[in-house]
Amino acid sequence: MPVNILFSARPELWPVYQPLLTKGLSEAGLDFNLATELAPDQVDYAAYAPNGGLLDFTPYSRLKAVLSLWAGVETIAGNTTLTAPLARMVDHGLTQGMTEWVVGHVLRYHLGMDRHITAQDGVWIPDAPPLATERRVCVLGLGALGEAAAQALAALGFNVTGWSRSAKDIPGITCLHGDDGLQHALSRAEIVVLLLPDTPATENTLNADTLALLPKGACIINPGRGPLIDDEALLAALNTGHIGHATLDVFRVEPLPADHPYWAHPNVTVTPHIASETRPTTAAQVICENIRRGEAGEPFLHLVDRNLGY
Repeated sequence: MPVNILFSARPELWPVYQPLLTKGLSEAGLDFNLATELAPDQVDYAAYAPNGGLLDFTPYSRLKAVLSLWAGVETIAGNTTLTAPLARMVDHGLTQGMTEWVVGHVLRYHLGMDRHITAQDGVWIPDAPPLATERRVCVLGLGALGEAAAQALAALGFNVTGWSRSAKDIPGITCLHGDDGLQHALSRAEIVVLLLPDTPATENTLNADTLALLPKGACIINPGRGPLIDDEALLAALNTGHIGHATLDVFRVEPLPADHPYWAHPNVTVTPHIASETRPTTAAQVICENIRRGEAGEPFLHLVDRNLGY
């Protein structure tokens, strides 16, 4: 009997994923039926994007797992109609893309690239930046993306501190956790990178109080989730000069409205949610591997803890 797999995502993704999933499932030796429309009570697995239209999982009575095509699962983790296991997307293509973006922007701040690009006024200022070993970087969030970024920065010699809600142990990284750990991590951070998930517990992680803990002139990089930052508090800290600059890739409302103060602020860089994205080639491999595992009775990869929301 074939395994029935529903592809539930935007229609334009179907011709991209269909051959990739077909190839991967065939190589796994599975007998399968992959389609964009199936009787709900016949679906075994759903390769799923929250913007694909499927919201009510009640009729999907034999569903073995929902396999998200997105890294973020905040829009589905709280869906009470979904009782089957939920796996988030963790793939090396997405991780590599995020690591490259984060390292690039940390180096931009570290080396003072903006100043040299804009100061073409004939003034010779030979002030070299410190070495990376003298630059303190804090990565908030030590999941797959945060750990990869932290390790890449440490490999370049940066003094890296990582913070997470629960205790972590990563070689070469000073790992802190809990409220006291957050205060300590921020109090010494010259560059802060946010890679936390979007949950009620992480909303406004950077707010007026926590921003005040940062050294004067600290820089912020947010490729994680928009709600991690209290926007009004960040703007206030930028206006006083306590925060030197912020590079923001994610926002509470996207696209970022044209009249939002971030666009015009001289000390804010806006990028249009491009830090990283799911790469179909590598994402399809993750989906196929989880289906193979499900059919072999093996544990699924990257399962979401519905209580934590990630």
